[in-house]
Amino acid sequence: MDVVPSTRSIKLVSLFGIRIGVHPSWFVVLFLIIWLLSGTYRGVFAGGETVAFAVAVATAFSFFASVILHELGHALVAMRNGVGIAGIDLWLFGGIARMRRESPSAGVDLRVALAGPLVTLAIAVTCGVTAWLVGGGRGLASALPPPRPGVGPVEAVLAYVALINVLLFVLNMIPGFPLDGGRVVRALAWARTGDRTSATRFASRLGRGFGLGFVGIGLAVLIGTSAFVFGLWVLLIGMFLTAAARATEAQSRFTSRLQGLRVGDVMDAEPVAVPAGTSLDRLLDEFFLRYRFAWFPVVDAGGRFLGLVRREKVEEVPEDARSESDVQELISAEEASGVKVDEPLETLLGSEEMRRLGAVVAVDAEGVLRGVVTLNALRQALRSGQDQDAVTPG
Repeated sequence: MDVVPSTRSIKLVSLFGIRIGVHPSWFVVLFLIIWLLSGTYRGVFAGGETVAFAVAVATAFSFFASVILHELGHALVAMRNGVGIAGIDLWLFGGIARMRRESPSAGVDLRVALAGPLVTLAIAVTCGVTAWLVGGGRGLASALPPPRPGVGPVEAVLAYVALINVLLFVLNMIPGFPLDGGRVVRALAWARTGDRTSATRFASRLGRGFGLGFVGIGLAVLIGTSAFVFGLWVLLIGMFLTAAARATEAQSRFTSRLQGLRVGDVMDAEPVAVPAGTSLDRLLDEFFLRYRFAWFPVVDAGGRFLGLVRREKVEEVPEDARSESDVQELISAEEASGVKVDEPLETLLGSEEMRRLGAVVAVDAEGVLRGVVTLNALRQALRSGQDQDAVTPG
């Protein structure tokens, strides 16, 4: 779980309105898990290598399904508490639920942080009990890789998923940012001090400490033992934790500069908008050629935002047909949904629309267009906050 911009992942599916995607690095981990488990299961199940490969594939995808459920736990609780979710991405080190902004209070932060680990714990218990029942009361240790003779494929998959979710729960509850345990520490410190920024810095420093500890353990394993894969994995986790904790601390400094500011505070409150029904020849002459913008918001008679129209779309229409066509035929409603004027300005720091379009439209609760926030305006707000930090004593 993190407040990050898009990782440009490949979309898999949408669940509960949440985009689920995978980063290319995820395929590396998927291949390694299948490859390692195929060798472990070879000769264990009836049916030879084909069955061993099938069980390895089922195990790998069950593991990643549990990671998605973990991140969905974060995402659904966040959405229920008014925190928007940009999507969920699977990547090299697991999953990330990308929140559009920080939690509005320490209580919400704590609930969101705990939701994922509780889902993971529930998966571990459910799979462990089911594996025990399927195995007729046999101990789970006998079904873990490499499973002992007599263990069936279903029992082996369930036992592995139970074990890996226990490990994920323990790892995620390490009290250092950006892990869930670090978010729990941040929420508790935030509740105690009332200062989210200082609480984030405290949790991030803990994260850096644990990350350096993992780096040390990984190097010790690589140098002193033959467990190369394990040592390398611990080393990479430590490097990731250290880098992510530093990035989180830096991000908190940025967001702290925007605290108290709303979208409406920095928007251009007199945006140029195209009325619905405008013909394409008039649109081109009176808007695109006059203002030289790449796109315009389109509004209905009541001023409600309908979507965007791009210049290239207009120019694709044959010139002799433009007078008989209107802008509503070219509106792209999916490209921009608009941000509420009373949203915290920090919401825009991870905005894909801001990155792609260079600006976002601001609307009120009824969807009426109220303004436009440009990338330059957002940068100016950040610079103003930085200048204020520089002159503030202490």
